Amino acid sequence: MSQTITGEDQAEAVARTVQALGDGQLAVLPTDTVYSVVADAFQTEATRRIFTARASDRQAPLTLLIRNPRQVIGLAREVPETAERLMAAYWPGPLTIVLEAQPDMPWDLGEAGETVALRMPADDLVLAVAADVGPLACSGANRRGDPPPGTAAEAQAQLGDAVELYVDGGFREAVPSTIVDCRRGSAVVLREGVVSADHVRQVATGVVQWGSRPPEETEEPAPTEPAPTEPASGAETPNPDGRS
Repeated sequence: MSQTITGEDQAEAVARTVQALGDGQLAVLPTDTVYSVVADAFQTEATRRIFTARASDRQAPLTLLIRNPRQVIGLAREVPETAERLMAAYWPGPLTIVLEAQPDMPWDLGEAGETVALRMPADDLVLAVAADVGPLACSGANRRGDPPPGTAAEAQAQLGDAVELYVDGGFREAVPSTIVDCRRGSAVVLREGVVSADHVRQVATGVVQWGSRPPEETEEPAPTEPAPTEPASGAETPNPDGRS
């Protein structure tokens, strides 16, 4: 039977979540974007249960939530300059970056091919859990085809006892992260979420300096090397459906 706890006492919520994930259980956490269902990324039985809980197929692979950009090099084969620019500008925050995965990683994130989707969220509770557990495999805390929940109660109404622990962190706008494929040195927006595609293009092409985010209202400049909006020919494109 599932339990719901409040996130107001962060230390207690982190301790309860770490224990649950260590036991191979699932937890729903409030992130800076949506409520997400998470598991220890290296407990494969737990990550497979996320797909069952969401009634989703494996074609929508899980995202890894990490605590620090320095972890990327251990999870991805290489980090192109474009990805470094985007991480400097938007992490911690609502941007997910798709890269080539390190080979032979002991995880099961679904049908991700040779890719891995990474995000450092701007949420202290999630970062504290990831600091103890390690990378968290995650997806939106909704059943496939249903809208993302804005509260823990809405998440529980969808996922029920398939998830052991729900952490109530109040209302979330339920707008997902923007997903950008940076595998080939460009920035291909796979899903536009909180961060606009135009913002991504300005940072990726160097129109805006590293570590700076474009202002919300700007007149669009004319870059000399625009980022592509479609994947390169022959590239396998991850399915962004369900990612947080």
